[in-house]
Amino acid sequence: MVMSPVRAGTPLLEICVDDADGVAAVVAAGGDRIELCGALGLGGLTPSAALVAHAVASGVPVHAMVRPRDGDFRYDAADVALATDEIRRLATMGVAGVVVGAMADDKRLDLDILARWRDAAAGIAIVLHRAIDLVADPVAAVEQATALGYDHVLTSGGAATALEGADVIAQMVMAARGRLSIIAGSGVSADNVATLIARTGVDAVHASASVREDWGDSRVLAMGFAAGPRRRTSVDRIAAIRRGIGEG
Repeated sequence: MVMSPVRAGTPLLEICVDDADGVAAVVAAGGDRIELCGALGLGGLTPSAALVAHAVASGVPVHAMVRPRDGDFRYDAADVALATDEIRRLATMGVAGVVVGAMADDKRLDLDILARWRDAAAGIAIVLHRAIDLVADPVAAVEQATALGYDHVLTSGGAATALEGADVIAQMVMAARGRLSIIAGSGVSADNVATLIARTGVDAVHASASVREDWGDSRVLAMGFAAGPRRRTSVDRIAAIRRGIGEG
């Protein structure tokens, strides 16, 4: 297994970003790891090669999202082939890991696809993302991810937010038994991070730490150039979550 660096004794803080300003904010505020995506407004897609190179150059460990399209996580052969190629390419670009997920149907992980992607990511860490929150039994799915050789699982415990799913996340941590890292994500903020860590025992948390931008020009939305207002990664919010972790 290829585990990304963590700070001994203190839960790691991972921030998801989708632009160069977000990378700079993580560096400025002292985030431990970047989950790098394209189009966070669509739930996160595979980032561009230039953005990956920029993030890697920051010196902060980078986990790059590999998601070939928006929508659900039931992929056809073309989607799988494209994502597999992306994983192999990213593994040569200096990322610490990749973030993936695939469903066989509405309630089961696609273990065959996930195994193929684990093989493609040889030499770097691989994360099962919140597709696990769609399965019928997220706790049992931790055992499946472990058996496949995954290194991390990002989860909200099957709930809308990690705090709402805290009891299930705690069970997932127990099921992992240190064989992989459980990362709590969704709705994580400075106000709840200490409680979340105390209730779950996770060794990493995941947040966007973002604020909504005021664009001013409504034509951007009206002409279909965006699905909604952009959110900007906030140095102050990252720092506040960091302080909240220290209070846990």
